[in-house]
Amino acid sequence: MKPFLANTFLLFLFSILNVFAQETTKIYGSESLQIEQISANTFVHISYLNTNDFGKVSCNGMIVINDGEALVFDTPANEEASLELINWLEKDQHLKVKGVVATHFHWDCLGGLNAFHEKGIPSYGSDKTIELAKASGYPTPKNGFKNKLNLQAGTVTVVNQFLGEGHTKDNFVSYVPSDKVLFGGCMIKELGAGNGFLGDANIEAWSATVFNVKSKFPEIRIVIPGHGKIGGTELLDYTEEMFRGRN
Repeated sequence: MKPFLANTFLLFLFSILNVFAQETTKIYGSESLQIEQISANTFVHISYLNTNDFGKVSCNGMIVINDGEALVFDTPANEEASLELINWLEKDQHLKVKGVVATHFHWDCLGGLNAFHEKGIPSYGSDKTIELAKASGYPTPKNGFKNKLNLQAGTVTVVNQFLGEGHTKDNFVSYVPSDKVLFGGCMIKELGAGNGFLGDANIEAWSATVFNVKSKFPEIRIVIPGHGKIGGTELLDYTEEMFRGRN
């Protein structure tokens, strides 16, 4: 068995052993949007993007809720699903949406941003994400930061930090220390995933960036990839191994 395939198999076995630590509870579902709770304060929103190369793709985002407030990380894939999410948060859950964060400039992160702007919800992205979104003609976050930004939902802090290039030149991660949950976005792959879209990637830097993430946040317990099933740190290991030595 080739080394990469052997490592993938071992990671798969580890993920099975770790499954009870990654239990999810579905709390909302429609044809266009699902919401699952994965820890005390952290939720995953799942929407769908129609693409030419990969067909209909499920897209993950994160929600952090605490003390009557919510933060959204990556918008659902379009404005309709984004409005559905906002309505669920504001009308059904009676929460104040403190902000929305785009973790890189691709459409599956910020395609629904205008729905948040129309509701007067502050939007955040790195300065590089804002630059690249504008150049692509995409909806653009209104508040920028250079390398690191801490945001609050109630008493829960979320650390947003750029730790290197990978899937894109601007991809950053969002980490919830209290819940030990990392939203890796499209930089992190689900187990068994292929390369995906590499048109804006820095393949040479990708593995080192994932290593930086593991080093910066050593207490991670749950990892949310940009697409596919959540897991534990085996998703970081899988992604790091996938791109190690690539050029």
